[in-house]
Amino acid sequence: MPDGVLVLFGAKESEDLHEGFFQETNFYYLTGWEEPGAILVMTPEVDKDEPGLQQRAKVPREILFLPQRVVSKEKWTGRKLGPSDAGVAKITGFSTVLPAERFENELRTLLEAYPDAYALSSGNTAMSRIAPLRNILDAGEPIAKLRMRKSAAEIAAIQRATDASIEAHQAAWRVMKPGLVEYEVAAVMVGSYMMDGCRRSAYAPIVGSGPNSTVLHYSRNSRKMDAGEVTVMDVAGECGNYASDITRTVPVSGKFTPRQREIYDVVLGAQKAAIAAIKPGMTMYKTTPNSLYQVALEYINTHGKDLHGEPLGKYFTHGLSHHVGLDVHDADAKEPLEAGMVITVEPGIYIPEENIGIRIEDIVLVTEKGAKILSEALPRDPSELERALARKN
Repeated sequence: MPDGVLVLFGAKESEDLHEGFFQETNFYYLTGWEEPGAILVMTPEVDKDEPGLQQRAKVPREILFLPQRVVSKEKWTGRKLGPSDAGVAKITGFSTVLPAERFENELRTLLEAYPDAYALSSGNTAMSRIAPLRNILDAGEPIAKLRMRKSAAEIAAIQRATDASIEAHQAAWRVMKPGLVEYEVAAVMVGSYMMDGCRRSAYAPIVGSGPNSTVLHYSRNSRKMDAGEVTVMDVAGECGNYASDITRTVPVSGKFTPRQREIYDVVLGAQKAAIAAIKPGMTMYKTTPNSLYQVALEYINTHGKDLHGEPLGKYFTHGLSHHVGLDVHDADAKEPLEAGMVITVEPGIYIPEENIGIRIEDIVLVTEKGAKILSEALPRDPSELERALARKN
């Protein structure tokens, strides 16, 4: 954003009692700040010796605006840091911290030095009111390009969430049996990763048995599981603000039927083929060159048939991959893969007329030469799954 002012609005405190406060992820990515009502303003670095830019050289590069403390509200939601509190610069990491009430005046001053303004789509209304004659450009894509490539600390945080999620899946396997309700399995999993330090689920837990295994984002979790069925468990936690995303499909009775195993082997083969093809320069999307999706689809279409003798590709009804980070479906500028990106690989086959849905999903780090499966510790091989389900504690 070489010639403009970036403005990001942090999340506000909500009165929704279903969930506590969580910061807007782009705001958190650039600030690390987790209290409500803050505003970030950034301007580009400018060479002070460049002719004609003396005015810009005097402009602060980063300003964090914090709301004034309201003691009456703090009785309900807790103490917040105010802009005039002692040590505010050290605590926030920003050398310039101002009251939120000064934001509009400060922004108008900055816009005298820069022609453009950048904001997320969620902030366009506020920005258009403050600067109605300015062109408000989208900040989403440039920030997404940064977020797609994970730092070592981010990879460690995703691995932490993944390890906790692996434990949750294994806890579910220990209780799995016919007669349980799907939400009972979900409760075991959520309890496991929350006891392991995750603050919340990375997304609404999906536990779908029998006919529900064929519904991609089924989340009612209200059906009693029957013997002879498979259950899709797409469940993972969010630890330290970073998400994981793992799916395993297991037989409720502990053993796959021959047909279930046949479909499972096709999905697993497609996943292995796609992971083997991962390297910098590949893409994840349905219609792009060098597509991992096409690798998986080709495998599915050339292995196995439906009950009518038709290829199985038409039952693979969703995308293969997405980025994972601060959001489970993380920022994505639709660019080729690079080392340091973290993605899912999740082929699936869903056949409603057979009540069989199989999805296998793992978290994968793109490396310089290939891929590292961050969720490798959770078995995928069907025989290993059956052995794990047989070991009840």
